[in-house]
Amino acid sequence: MVIKTPAFILDEAQLVANLTTLADIRQKSGCKILYAMKALPCSRVLEIAKPFVDGFAVSSLFEAQLAQEVLVGKGEVHLTTPALIADELYELTTLCTHINFNSLTHHARYAPIVQTQTKMGLRVNPKLSFLSDERFDPCRRSSKLGIDIDTLWQSNCLELEQVSGLHFHTVFSATNFTPLLQTIDKLRRYFGHQLEKLQWLNLGGGYLFHRMTDYQPFIDLVIQLRRELKVDVYIELGNGIVGNAASMVATVIDCFESDDKTVAILDTSINHNPEVFEYQRAPQVLEHDAKGRYAAILAGGTCLAGDVFGEYRFKQPLQLGDKITFKNVGAYTLIKANRFNGHNLPDVYLQRANDELELLKQYTYYDYQQQWLIPSAINLL
Repeated sequence: MVIKTPAFILDEAQLVANLTTLADIRQKSGCKILYAMKALPCSRVLEIAKPFVDGFAVSSLFEAQLAQEVLVGKGEVHLTTPALIADELYELTTLCTHINFNSLTHHARYAPIVQTQTKMGLRVNPKLSFLSDERFDPCRRSSKLGIDIDTLWQSNCLELEQVSGLHFHTVFSATNFTPLLQTIDKLRRYFGHQLEKLQWLNLGGGYLFHRMTDYQPFIDLVIQLRRELKVDVYIELGNGIVGNAASMVATVIDCFESDDKTVAILDTSINHNPEVFEYQRAPQVLEHDAKGRYAAILAGGTCLAGDVFGEYRFKQPLQLGDKITFKNVGAYTLIKANRFNGHNLPDVYLQRANDELELLKQYTYYDYQQQWLIPSAINLL
């Protein structure tokens, strides 16, 4: 199949490989695995993940609705969000098996409603920062994410019968389990035997299992927690499941010199990978060769001056029609993509295990029109 670019390509074999590794860890440790939908809520990803996971982690009503449409009641749905909206709460209790309150004010306001419908937990901020860039740090100073551990300790909320679980999340793209071990150690020092009153612990996400080789510290920790506290132990992964399981393919549509630099304009843009601009991150390019003789600035096709992916090197000068492949863009790319300048979203393909390509979704002018078309007053009469 000849693909039309820009194209977002899901790699089924890599996705299944990631999930198989996690299923093996689940079997050895007894932990429960949740797929964090915020990374990429594509229904085909959810369907592929469904046999390997115990359910989905969601952060909104829409995610919860989609989760249940895929699970059809055969799996858990855990909600954790700072944006708990009163008008949505009843429906959320019908969709979610677990709801974690992000604050004590949330708990005080909504616990009477939630406790009779679904299992209720609290998100704690352990006040342990493992990241130098506070934009990614859930435990940054004055964080909005979770109840300050000192405040939670003073509240004695873990003694309440209605609170059955504890959730925390302290890292981003971690490639070892040292932060997790330190966080559990701090929780034990603060809450001690109170943790034994709980039914579950959710260790959050942010761990890139596919970039690790030694899972034994995690396995040992989960076994220990399950044995000593008699709790279910969850981990919720997004990037760790889908991050390296997709690529974005673009085509060079113009090439020129600017201040002694070669600029190659692509038919994609940072609109399709907004974190490039948000975090000034240079994405990985398959065709890049660090020793290549020819350098080029890869730029998107919008009128935003900062629509630039970075400077890369190639074995040959870039030509019109050349393909550029951005690797490891499965998480937080397509879900954040937008149509700035009216540029269309990329087509979405699935590369099957046998290397066949299947077109999953193609956007048209109609999708753009429906997003922005506002009926005139005459039409509303």
